[in-house]
Amino acid sequence: MAKELKELTKRADNYSQWYNDLVVKADLAEQSAVRGCMVIKPYGYAIWEKMQQQLDKMFKETGAQNAYFPLLIPKSFLSREAEHVEGFAKECAVVTHYRLKTNEKGDGVVVDPAAKLEEELIVRPTSETIIWNTYKNWIHSWRDLPLMCNQWCNVMRWEMRTRPFLRTSEFLWQEGHTAHATREEAEQEAQKMLKVYADFAEKWMAVPVMQGVKSETERFAGALDTYTIEAMMQDGKALQSGTSHFLGQNFAKAFDVTYLTKENKQEYVWATSWGVSTRLIGALIMTHSDDNGLVLPPRLAPLQVVIIPIGKGEQQEQIAEKFQPVIEALREKGITVKYDDADNKRPGFKFADYELKGVPVRIVMGGRDLENGTVEIMRRDTLEKETVSFDGLTERIASLLDDIQENIFQKALKFRDEHIYECDNYEEFKEKVKDGGFFLCHWDGTAETEAKIKEETQATIRCVPFAFEQTAGTDMVSGKPSKCRVLIARSY
Repeated sequence: MAKELKELTKRADNYSQWYNDLVVKADLAEQSAVRGCMVIKPYGYAIWEKMQQQLDKMFKETGAQNAYFPLLIPKSFLSREAEHVEGFAKECAVVTHYRLKTNEKGDGVVVDPAAKLEEELIVRPTSETIIWNTYKNWIHSWRDLPLMCNQWCNVMRWEMRTRPFLRTSEFLWQEGHTAHATREEAEQEAQKMLKVYADFAEKWMAVPVMQGVKSETERFAGALDTYTIEAMMQDGKALQSGTSHFLGQNFAKAFDVTYLTKENKQEYVWATSWGVSTRLIGALIMTHSDDNGLVLPPRLAPLQVVIIPIGKGEQQEQIAEKFQPVIEALREKGITVKYDDADNKRPGFKFADYELKGVPVRIVMGGRDLENGTVEIMRRDTLEKETVSFDGLTERIASLLDDIQENIFQKALKFRDEHIYECDNYEEFKEKVKDGGFFLCHWDGTAETEAKIKEETQATIRCVPFAFEQTAGTDMVSGKPSKCRVLIARSY
């Protein structure tokens, strides 16, 4: 295990390689036999399950219900909304045949040319089209609204350059799709779901985020407005961590989804969609982890407490007996705990392994501790150790987990806030943005200026942030008047 840690690249040496190393060494995921796709290993999937459980609860509290829609989408559906198909056309995987047959040599299979589909099917890159085609059958009058569905599923977007969790051809996500009677209701829904994502990121992931609205260029294909939460990673780059879209009536018109109003008039419904993906695991890793491995927020850690006894024979039995009521009490509080008395691994290996995997609290009891009625506790966020009395251990651990959750959030928040800069000079911006950070800059609102910034600096307008009071000024690039400052950063 010491070798594993030694081979973990240091963040300061190569942040990108450190991330890739950590994903593999912490047993989160690995590359698969399919180009651009990953295998999410049990430990990584356990983190996703915890995310799912909490987000699912939060979605249902807003009135959303879970449903499931087909993986394969008729090509003609994607053609109905022009902006939407243009936005995803280059990323689509296409199914053209429905059967294989044995080749002439009899040692393999080939596509049967006689089994060509009349219409090609698209492996879903997102589900707006198939869902709105379905909603047409579900929505008839104002009594059917609002209609709010969410689905947990996988999607496929063909990627040339991939990185586990951050950008893969296939990934897991949830996508909410809602229909409303009025524009105001739909806009409120889109903004409400952004707040749900922000609350989850900050209270559960311990990741501070900037909420805002995307520029027209950066909007979701087919949306009138896209709202986003942007998080800062330890290298100063931004990571889009969740989006919520106000779709207007674009998809309703494309699929002829109307409803009868109380006044007996036919009107098109108003729509939203919103989603987060396994990219959140990447955000979790890059926001909190260190050169010793993962640092996980206790609320999302698959294993929150590990107890490692050090002793033999009768001593081992006495330690196990002493901890049994503590383990039961912790589990009653909903705290996940493991008592690791396996004798096929040395204590030093266990220490390093649980540290690498980011287990928030490690408790050790040896022979002397047994005699003295004490234990050694180590917290993963600071690596601080202390010897404490065994009495009151359950309450102490519960309190410590809360403290770790808050501490890693405050640490990330401090880092982010120290790397937010107001900038009005383009030459200064071009130099500083190389080192990362969030830059609040005046923008004239034109796509030309936005494109120039991206071309010359590889930085993009992440959003018009809600958190800052907006005042008029002068665009640092064009010199034209500006109505607001935007958040600009390099990103993943």
